[in-house]
Amino acid sequence: MNTLNHLAIIMDGNGRWAKTNKLPRTAGHYKGVEVLRSITIYANSLGIRCLTVYAFSTENWKRSEDEVNYIMSLPKIFFASYIKELMENNVKVMIIGDRDKIPSETMRVINDAIETTKNNTGLILNFAFNYGGRDEIVHAAKAFAKDYVEGIRTELDEDSFKEYLYTKDLPEVDLLIRTGSEMRLSNFLLYQLAYSELIVIDTLWPDFNSNVLDQCIAEYQKRKRNFGGRNETESH
Repeated sequence: MNTLNHLAIIMDGNGRWAKTNKLPRTAGHYKGVEVLRSITIYANSLGIRCLTVYAFSTENWKRSEDEVNYIMSLPKIFFASYIKELMENNVKVMIIGDRDKIPSETMRVINDAIETTKNNTGLILNFAFNYGGRDEIVHAAKAFAKDYVEGIRTELDEDSFKEYLYTKDLPEVDLLIRTGSEMRLSNFLLYQLAYSELIVIDTLWPDFNSNVLDQCIAEYQKRKRNFGGRNETESH
């Protein structure tokens, strides 16, 4: 049976869900926050060690100012409503991405949640916030180059490069789920997903629930993970 230590989710479809239900886009994002809460608690109950969710990409700044401002308010809404429940369920909060461009009030709320939950030992709820896969790789390369010039590093290989990634302290991503049917990675965890299993579903994120997650995990368990090696069922 395939282990599932690290689950990553591209939470896509909030806007389309809102449009289908004749609601403003903000309503889709708010509903998405509620779904994230329930999935976090459920994933924790399954013994999953880490859940990384794509909350805001480096490209999402291109959206309307009103939508961006609302998304930046969501951490406050999420943690104000659910920090007690996260603590009760031993969930630890983390963030990956470029923090410099995140508004100070948003970052303060996130930092408070990180500090409050830092000693928890259950599931890690890892927010990819103002995150871009290419940006992360460039950031890591610059950090390595600095250490190389200063004589801290003399050689570079895959293992040492991972130490410069935002995810250096997290397990390898086992499974990526993308909701909303779009067949692309959207600049998410480009380095980390090299041998992860990928599942794309039609369900929009606000309609995602524990039953859908169970179905995805069941599909994941059927997969033959050979990490580039020969599949025993192949004849050549």
